[in-house]
Amino acid sequence: MSEAVLEATGLSKTFRSGERRIEVLRGVDFRIAGGESVSIRGSSGSGKTTLIHLLAGLEARDSGKLLWNGESIGSGRSGFVAQRRATFLGMVFQSFYLIPELNALDNVLMAARIARQPARAAADRARNLLARVGLAERLTHLPGQLSGGEMQRVAVARALMNRPRVILADEPTGNLDEVTAGGIMELLLEVCAEEGASLVLVTHSRALAERTVRQTELHLGLLREIGGQE
Repeated sequence: MSEAVLEATGLSKTFRSGERRIEVLRGVDFRIAGGESVSIRGSSGSGKTTLIHLLAGLEARDSGKLLWNGESIGSGRSGFVAQRRATFLGMVFQSFYLIPELNALDNVLMAARIARQPARAAADRARNLLARVGLAERLTHLPGQLSGGEMQRVAVARALMNRPRVILADEPTGNLDEVTAGGIMELLLEVCAEEGASLVLVTHSRALAERTVRQTELHLGLLREIGGQE
């Protein structure tokens, strides 16, 4: 078995709603190897986004262990975790989360600034990434001047900016039509393969999930393997 670049064991998370305790995750184990793609499916409210947030170190877990490239990651929101995340992980979300006042190029460069990359090299890489996702002619366009598919392409380029080991994509096609969604999925798989990055895809779509090397399902707080490509 290939060495894991991201691994979690026994992740649990409970939320409170008044007097109720809602056990969202009940000892989830997860691993992904370098260059691998894994999808996570599950019904609405099953805890898929919570799991992604725990894997990203964005939310404190109740229990369990998280390793990034073999390095133990604490459960708090420390500056160390945030700085490590900036270079180890890239994230793509359903709602894009582009800064409206910044053009496509500057949105991608924001990731480099957070990681304190040298400005000239970062600008060259950002332009190259935007060209690779088909936006070479849209560098100076604001998000409001782009289509949904184009905004998600900017988000994909931004996620790859710091050469992360793992891309976490949380319902990245949820706001897109079927044809555009298929194109974004193809793009994610292609650029991750080119960059040597692993891809964790959260999706409700069986068709998109089946395009990853491994498929898993989150049900009743537990994650199980449900298939993979031959």
